[in-house]
Amino acid sequence: MALRKKLCFDVLGETIGRRFYSSKLDLKKLRPMILKRIENRAKAYPVRNMVPLAEQVLQTRALLIQGVSTLINVFPVHACKFCPEVFIGEEGHLIQTCCGYRRRSKNRVHEWVSGGLNDILTLVETFHLHHMFQRVIKHEQRFDFDRVPAVVELCWQAGADPNDENLYSRTQEESVGGVIGAESLSPEELRMIANGTLKAWEMFRSGVDRLLLVYPAKVCKDCSEVHVGPSGHRARLCGVFKYESWRGAHFWKKATVDDLVPQKMVWRRRPQDPPVLLNEGRDFYGHAPVVVDLCSQAGAIVPKKYHCMMKCQGLSAPRV
Repeated sequence: MALRKKLCFDVLGETIGRRFYSSKLDLKKLRPMILKRIENRAKAYPVRNMVPLAEQVLQTRALLIQGVSTLINVFPVHACKFCPEVFIGEEGHLIQTCCGYRRRSKNRVHEWVSGGLNDILTLVETFHLHHMFQRVIKHEQRFDFDRVPAVVELCWQAGADPNDENLYSRTQEESVGGVIGAESLSPEELRMIANGTLKAWEMFRSGVDRLLLVYPAKVCKDCSEVHVGPSGHRARLCGVFKYESWRGAHFWKKATVDDLVPQKMVWRRRPQDPPVLLNEGRDFYGHAPVVVDLCSQAGAIVPKKYHCMMKCQGLSAPRV
């Protein structure tokens, strides 16, 4: 008798508090309700209070591109031939951090070539949507949509002017050019341009970060593909050049400002460092975002938040 009561108590205890749903749900009846809910949600966008911020982000982007285009005409930029490494200085460093191609040996000395604007400001592109809550882009439709800068697409969805020329610029050089005759500028003029460029860089990243709090954006976990919208696309482009993921389906997660506006950290030469950075002293050298390093060489005042990574007051590498 006691055993029967115990079994009944265990069975009742497991069933209490559970909900049992019927498996006879008609998804065809739920589909119109879901679509209507999506349409009602789309009416709340774009948010009017965010439109000035989106326009400000486009303006600071133009100022940033113009300032960097001017400074790279004065300060030489070196880019590695086989990896995304960049260095700003008269000569490239000798630090063995080249990842190279897949079949090349790793940790080799970089092979430097002359760099440009796209080496400083990494261009992240995404699909341009007709409206924010449109249907998901399928793999067969990947050629039916233009590829535009991700930040411009974010500002367009936030209410910025869709007819702005920046929306359809394929490269950053076509958008804004540098100042003509930058080589003849005085040090004071270069310092003023560098301070304005660094200020535009900080405002640009801050504005994109604030827009991402309101407008969703996705980034793939396995590659750098970015999609601005509530859900990622279905174009199978992930790892298309890698044998590991031949099916190419993206795995989306929430994007951050570093996904849309990469900082691109570079080695920075300090006054106490040798003229050419050596591999033996890599533990003593500092880093900085490439835009910050470029502006600091022109005399801009660097914010304190970068001083730790730059190792401004750090020791120099011991001589061998």
